[in-house]
Amino acid sequence: MTRSRWVHIHFFMKKPPPKLDLAMCGRAAETCAGRSLRRATRAVSGLYDDAMRPIGLRHSQFGLLVALALAEEANVSKLARLLELDRTTMTRNLGPLERRGLVVSGATDDARNRVLRLTEKGRDVLATALPIWARVQARIVGGLGDVRWKGLLGDLRAATSLARS
Repeated sequence: MTRSRWVHIHFFMKKPPPKLDLAMCGRAAETCAGRSLRRATRAVSGLYDDAMRPIGLRHSQFGLLVALALAEEANVSKLARLLELDRTTMTRNLGPLERRGLVVSGATDDARNRVLRLTEKGRDVLATALPIWARVQARIVGGLGDVRWKGLLGDLRAATSLARS
């Protein structure tokens, strides 16, 4: 049989669909790492979002301001790497912060790059947000206990490393 004939027959062969394994569905619902991590992330991010709502920040925006404060200045690519986001997401997240005057961008020698910095207003908002973050952080760490919290951080790092390998 020629290769083209084999490809044609293979492509058009109908295979019966696999039988749905409801026991496996149950295990997936109960133990899926991705689902469990997303559920925890949404719940914890919601605590931070609720606490920071009065100052007009989302938890993700807070993280971006913190990273930019620590870097002092960074281009979009560097900031995206620091936060482990793609450039498109980073650009989308920067928009509201720039419109509010919390972050400013300046041109570089390369027109495709722009250098980002916190403005004085951005520093003020971040200074206001840090104690709010600390209260929510203390609630989470206190609720888990220091040993469980440190173990969780280690486990999350390990899961991240496994997902990347």
